[in-house]
Amino acid sequence: MKTIHVDSTTDNLSSVMGFINSELDELGCPERIRAQIKLAIDELFANICYYAYDSAPGPVTIAFESEPNPPAVIISLIDKGKPYNPLEADEPDVELSGEDRPIGGLGIFLVQNTMDDLNYEYKENQNVLTLKKYLLE
Repeated sequence: MKTIHVDSTTDNLSSVMGFINSELDELGCPERIRAQIKLAIDELFANICYYAYDSAPGPVTIAFESEPNPPAVIISLIDKGKPYNPLEADEPDVELSGEDRPIGGLGIFLVQNTMDDLNYEYKENQNVLTLKKYLLE
């Protein structure tokens, strides 16, 4: 498992994505799947930046590992912010028009619908959100 440690600021998203992309390059990740992973990491990391810590940025660890058969990546976002399980949020009503739909919830909905597995747990005073994506098209 490889990790990167950053503060929860949106300025660090490029470092996080550089780390993820470097690992995906080594695995020969298809572009369509890479785009789905990028969307998920963008959304999840931004949520940590905006909501996990109250007054100042806090630590975030991104852990990356891969499985060979079938080929898959497992990425965990770990923070010490207030406990929050985004998987328990109400699903947005995607049938409503953009004007009628309340703000929020669409990002995690997209993540849930593009990743093969998504798991949340609160352990050792940390939020741990783990996604799994198979690299098969």
